[in-house]
Amino acid sequence: MVNVWDCLRSVPDPEIPVVDVVSMGIVREVEESPDGVKVTITPTYSGCPAMSEIEASIRAALHEAGYAQVELKTQIAPAWTTDWITDEACEQLRSYGIAPPERRYASGVAGNSVACPFCASEETRLQSEFGSTLCKALHVCNDCRQPFERFKCI
Repeated sequence: MVNVWDCLRSVPDPEIPVVDVVSMGIVREVEESPDGVKVTITPTYSGCPAMSEIEASIRAALHEAGYAQVELKTQIAPAWTTDWITDEACEQLRSYGIAPPERRYASGVAGNSVACPFCASEETRLQSEFGSTLCKALHVCNDCRQPFERFKCI
């Protein structure tokens, strides 16, 4: 059988397919037993509409990898934070055209400047607090004029 963590890294986030559910910090814990595998997940925010698809994709990937018994447990505390997104996933987001969230744990407070993922300029402005999903905001670069989304720091 395939390693559980490797299998889970093959499950893309349905809203941002360039990153997987492990690198997004959605998968919290994995427990293997002779009977099967138990995966603990945390939604990026309560009411996230992608959670049912994420659960189905995790279940399907693990079944396909040979795990007959798959149990999913949703854990909401502590709440998911953008600090759980791996550095690699932040770079994947940037390459995809989404500005990753600033690391809050480094300074204690997120900064106000947002670097454009296309030209790296910090001459950007907030266009709308609402992007294509509730966890992103729409920005525009004043230099390259490209609109882009930024993950909100949570």
